[in-house]
Amino acid sequence: MKKILFFTLVVASVTSLFAESFSYEQHVRVIKSTPEYRTVTVRTPYQECWDEQVPVTTNSGGSNDNVGALIGGVAGGILGHQVGGGSGKTAATVGGAIIGTLVGKNLSNNQNVQTTSYQNQRRCVTRYKESTSNKFIGYRNIAKYKNQTIVKFSNSPLKTIRVHINVSY
Repeated sequence: MKKILFFTLVVASVTSLFAESFSYEQHVRVIKSTPEYRTVTVRTPYQECWDEQVPVTTNSGGSNDNVGALIGGVAGGILGHQVGGGSGKTAATVGGAIIGTLVGKNLSNNQNVQTTSYQNQRRCVTRYKESTSNKFIGYRNIAKYKNQTIVKFSNSPLKTIRVHINVSY
């Protein structure tokens, strides 16, 4: 068994010493050259705008709540001081001031008037316009070599295609 294995290795080594290879180029005639196109879709953005009336609410008329309460409190205190007599005069003044403050604050709140008006506002939305076109990508050149189809793309039609051939024996 060892002799057969040794003999196989020797034969393989000797044949590889005598093996040769070479390469060359050959020009193969193109049999068909056709232009190639690709469909391309382009999305172009644009804005669609319009004017829209928007309600705007404003407070008008009344004064600050604190100012109404202060004026009501002073007026109530003065009136309470006029009404009371003796030791009840102080209680009437304090009571009048408290009631006057509440009445003044309430009147101040009732004088605030909310008004609604309309104002034009510009509104816009982005939309897209799509367009498709065929874009030229090059020529498909077809040749035949030993029953094999060769395809090569180029920017212009070719008359021949260069083929590299490696031969080993």
